[in-house]
Amino acid sequence: SKPRRRMWRHKDVNNGEKSFADGLNLYKILWVFAVGCVIGVVFETFYVYFMDGVWMRRSGMLYGPFNQVYGFGAVLFTVLLYRFRHKNALIIFTVSGLIGMAFEYVCSWIQELVFGSVSLEYSDMAANIGGRTNLFYGFGWGIMGLIFLTHTWPFLSEMIERIPNTI
Repeated sequence: SKPRRRMWRHKDVNNGEKSFADGLNLYKILWVFAVGCVIGVVFETFYVYFMDGVWMRRSGMLYGPFNQVYGFGAVLFTVLLYRFRHKNALIIFTVSGLIGMAFEYVCSWIQELVFGSVSLEYSDMAANIGGRTNLFYGFGWGIMGLIFLTHTWPFLSEMIERIPNTI
């Protein structure tokens, strides 16, 4: 197989040492969580705007553009899809769709159980699963997982590994 090309030519910030975030480890997972929190809020904010024509705050934490559900989702995708990164697109798409639907289902169930509220209600949609998710969104999860694993993950992984070890 071809060696991976670097996206930018850059100075070796770690003076030839292995990066603190080499491979898949806790440090990288923490960065994935933080980035996932922000990207999820931005993505859903624009999605809601284009679907409903209204700007709506989508963050889930007290301050800033952070939503822990998106962060946990990014971590779940990273950890569970990492082993599939060299598989074909159909396998990645299918596994991503199943992971996304399961995550959405579990989040909806926990929210209802713990807080007594419902944010996700798909009972009126075709092919729904307990009203908590549906196959249409599973298709969307599959596409997002495929894009994440083939494009976003390599870029994000490299950017995290460029952080100097001394920080």
